Amino acid sequence: MTKLLARAFLRLTGWEPEGRRPAARRFVLIAAPHTSNWDLAYLLALAWVLEVKIAWMGKHQLFRGPMGTIMRKVGGVPVRRDRRNDLVQQMADLIRDSDAIALTVPAEGTRDYVPHWKSGFYHIARRAEVPIVLGYLDYSRRRGGFGPELIPTGEISQDMDEIRAFYADKRGRYPDLEGEIRLKEET
Repeated sequence: MTKLLARAFLRLTGWEPEGRRPAARRFVLIAAPHTSNWDLAYLLALAWVLEVKIAWMGKHQLFRGPMGTIMRKVGGVPVRRDRRNDLVQQMADLIRDSDAIALTVPAEGTRDYVPHWKSGFYHIARRAEVPIVLGYLDYSRRRGGFGPELIPTGEISQDMDEIRAFYADKRGRYPDLEGEIRLKEET
């Protein structure tokens, strides 16, 4: 039923899924570009159509009250961004302890403009020893899905060159809010 509703939502809004379900059973999924509240709705619909069970990190405030139950049911994992609590290790452990998980990380960390991506997705994948799957929403073409899998090598600039090449033609709902696809560690 969920798949049918997701397909109807995408069709009604003019969106189409692209690509296939990733081969890996456990991976970190980059969610990019991330410029709108609508990104989550499209991500969930695309994941349900392509039969990928995702877990997504969201700020803990989203999980208060009755909405918290709904957010958890659709894969939400509350995180506290205002405290130092080794979130990278917590998420790597979550992946390692799961038989199948697509931990979704918005690389920009926010819908607002940021000058560079946050590196958490990269370090989580390295610690959990899983691939990074390049997930995308391209509002210019109304397409979204899952791109290639990348095994992080530890050569951050080299790995990021592959990531930059993939996302070069993908546009968020608000392109002026997209930051440069570069990690702080690269500068």
